[in-house]
Amino acid sequence: MKLNEFKEIIDQPRKPLIVDFWASWCVPCKVTKPILESLAETYSDQVKFLAVDADDSPEVLQEYGVKGIPTVMAFNNGEVVTRVTGAQNKAFYDEMFQLTAKGETISPKVSSSDRLVRLTAALLFGILGIALRSWIPLVLGGLIGFWGLYDRCPVWAAITRRLRKNS
Repeated sequence: MKLNEFKEIIDQPRKPLIVDFWASWCVPCKVTKPILESLAETYSDQVKFLAVDADDSPEVLQEYGVKGIPTVMAFNNGEVVTRVTGAQNKAFYDEMFQLTAKGETISPKVSSSDRLVRLTAALLFGILGIALRSWIPLVLGGLIGFWGLYDRCPVWAAITRRLRKNS
């Protein structure tokens, strides 16, 4: 798909649009594609769905900064309102279709196991920083700890909301 053709599609103000950037050789894409197509049928009266083959659309990927696939983006009035890279479960995509139909956004949630791994790594870096009396592992531990908790932080949510409104 050419960039100008893609822009024509996303600029049509009829319905919100969900775009799946995929490739035939991508295993996670093969898992998510049937889920997305099924949800596209379910929500066809509320949301338009478009699958874009990444191999055939390098201009589009470059323009929208798609660096990994699958990447699923939701557009409303030509603007990206949600962007998720990597395979997600059906419940997540269902929520994405529902919220996109309402004009709202969704962000990926950190799973309990991911949160535990991140917080454990942060603790280990903190201990290492104290043992070595070095600020570098302490800073890394702090960043990794924030990475494990950012989705629950009300200050971070307020900052990102404000940044989205200003952009």
